[in-house]
Amino acid sequence: MLAGRYAPSPSGDLHVGNLRTAMLAWLFAQATDRALLLRYEDLDASRTVAGSAERQRSDLEALGVTFQGETLFQSQRKPIYDDAVAALRDQGRVYECYCTRREVQDAPRAPHAPPGAYPGTCRALSEEERRRRRVQRPGALRLLSDVARTSVEDRLLGTVTAPVDDFVLVRNDGAAAYNLAVVVDDHLTGVDQVVRADDLADSAPRQQHLRRLLYGDAAAEAVEYAHVPLVINHEGRRLAKRDGAVTLAELHVQGAEPEQVRDTLLESLQLPRGPLKQAVKHFDPERLPRKPWEWKPLLTDHPA
Repeated sequence: MLAGRYAPSPSGDLHVGNLRTAMLAWLFAQATDRALLLRYEDLDASRTVAGSAERQRSDLEALGVTFQGETLFQSQRKPIYDDAVAALRDQGRVYECYCTRREVQDAPRAPHAPPGAYPGTCRALSEEERRRRRVQRPGALRLLSDVARTSVEDRLLGTVTAPVDDFVLVRNDGAAAYNLAVVVDDHLTGVDQVVRADDLADSAPRQQHLRRLLYGDAAAEAVEYAHVPLVINHEGRRLAKRDGAVTLAELHVQGAEPEQVRDTLLESLQLPRGPLKQAVKHFDPERLPRKPWEWKPLLTDHPA
């Protein structure tokens, strides 16, 4: 089964920017005869809010975004991620890293290296040094990368090129890191279409490289990416939950029903108002706006 996916973190209610991206993921999937899967990226237990996964799905369905297949929770898939790390170990591509975030930020790095890129501090530690550092701090696991940069083709952005450093595979608390979990889950669930916000575009080359190492060239090249523009606030910054009434629940209090929110989001995509299923026949990725869209408070008959 070929599929797209929507993969929120259950850290609270979805805001209209999240909802717009989910609608786009659904439209892309429908337009290409793919299923759309729902996956909760809940590896960071400290950010998980009880009940938010259920509320998120309810809000999505209220807009017409529906899903097929089993709903996945990444927190329940540790053995699967461990198997992937073991496969990379067999290739000699995993090493322990004991650096703190501050040490990574402050470390000298090669000219033109992007901010935050890992400089390889722990790559060549002796076994004695590893034992000494291990006592002081649990180690994370990093990928031993053999490429400096790589590129992917994006449906909306064209060629996206970004560095591939020795990124984290497993955090020092034992939980899989974002890039590892995403690649493993996408491959094992048949996801070959990734539609998400364009602030994640730079992660696509890393993920494609990792998918190639784990599953081969054909699996890596099969993925279609579409990174869609963000929704922004009136100051031009990425929309956040602190920007007033931006969730369905908050908008409902102000008198806006899900249909009004849906129609507003459809119009922002240059699609006609109405049920989402009707929008599919008008959906053309080539006509999608390429710039961020500013969210403005909805006009309702309800008193503020």
